[in-house]
Amino acid sequence: MAGTGAIRARGRVVGGMNHAAAICFLLAAAAISARAEEIAAYDRIELSYTSSDEVANDILVAVMFYQRDGEAPARLADDVNRTLRWAVEIAVKSPDVEVQTLQYRTNPVYRNQKLEGWRVRQALRLESRNAKGLSELVGQLQERLSVQSIDYLLSDEARGAAEERLIAEALGGFRKRAALVTRELGRRDFRIVSLRVDTRRNGPQPLPMARSAMMAAEQAAPPALEAGVQTVQVEVHGTVELKLD
Repeated sequence: MAGTGAIRARGRVVGGMNHAAAICFLLAAAAISARAEEIAAYDRIELSYTSSDEVANDILVAVMFYQRDGEAPARLADDVNRTLRWAVEIAVKSPDVEVQTLQYRTNPVYRNQKLEGWRVRQALRLESRNAKGLSELVGQLQERLSVQSIDYLLSDEARGAAEERLIAEALGGFRKRAALVTRELGRRDFRIVSLRVDTRRNGPQPLPMARSAMMAAEQAAPPALEAGVQTVQVEVHGTVELKLD
């Protein structure tokens, strides 16, 4: 029985030594891997390349409003509702114009901390790709509405097409730049280790106007509109590893 116990004890000792050896082997392998990564990182270069282009805006958005001030909120609301209904009935006759009512508000008006009256206001949003047609519609609605803002936008389709073209251009430029750096540093080749592609998007562009954007209703002449352009930009950032000779 004593002999059997000794054998078991030796088995545990031997097993323990094997486990310790395995730990030492893993630690050594990790150190070698870290060293190799450090050596590889020494030959890595960070680069970037930017491609941009000016793309014509293709969507026009006009926001118009009607506002009344007075002492009887119910009568003011009725007037605003009738006027907006009149504007919507005219606007929906244009098949290429999207019409949306928004920003209906009834607010008290104070003077010297005393209630002086009420203000009722509602806005109308008009969107179209037909700048000439929308300009004429805005001029017609200015008979009773005022212009709050006019902005040009770039559609998702136009922006997406521009970004796809610029991404291809930027990636090609990035590779050419990496090849140039490789040659200048006397290396024979490179490989891309990491890569990030960023696109920059701008917000709507307000159209410059000779006077305030809140045009008086008497100014019913259609505004002169020019679409203009937006800059679409693609940036490629990456890391390349230069191969040793």
